Amino acid sequence: MGPAPRTLEFFYDVLSPYSWLGFEILCRYKNIWNIHLQLRPSLIAGIMKDSGNKPPAMLPRKAKYLTNDIKLLGQQIQVPINFPKDFFSVILEKGSLSAMRFLTAMKSEHPEMLEKASRELWMRVWSRDEDITEPQSILAAAEKAGMSTEQARRILEKTSTPQVKNQLKETTEAACKYGAFGLPVTVAHVDGQTHMLFGSDRMELLAHLLGEKWMGPVPPAVESRL
Repeated sequence: MGPAPRTLEFFYDVLSPYSWLGFEILCRYKNIWNIHLQLRPSLIAGIMKDSGNKPPAMLPRKAKYLTNDIKLLGQQIQVPINFPKDFFSVILEKGSLSAMRFLTAMKSEHPEMLEKASRELWMRVWSRDEDITEPQSILAAAEKAGMSTEQARRILEKTSTPQVKNQLKETTEAACKYGAFGLPVTVAHVDGQTHMLFGSDRMELLAHLLGEKWMGPVPPAVESRL
């Protein structure tokens, strides 16, 4: 028997395009590296507030850089990212609370569907410029991920329960305790040590920490599914 898989916690919010990039890279490597990947739906607004950080889009120079950066990274990583037309409304006004509560409930009820449902919500907001706040929008994403309408509605009903609200809050607080000031955050548990890595551009460093081989954002053994 080989060594036990190392645990990676990936904290993310579908409102974050960089989270999508990091998510896809880790999903591609989860069957290549000796890792156990734990997806941790979190609320970026809560992390920003707790850390005193501000969304980069609120600073004009960062916002200008962000637009081109995301476009180029999407091409490199083969993720079909497109900026929403009404960017500030989507990011700063509508937010992602409903979507992240839904993913939190899904993690408890149908964890096997969490990866696909997360991807579909990113596809809606960051590829097709579609809503992720209304119940029908969230249901549509869940159904496109392969859930039945009945399953999706049952999970949606749970998003208003104290259990789900508290779970999302606790997961967000866990990210903060690791030192998060934004998302995505990857927490690697290696040889009794914990390493918190911020952003989608630390995957080569992550490979170094794990003692694994980095083969770029699209490893040869994996074809892009997007």
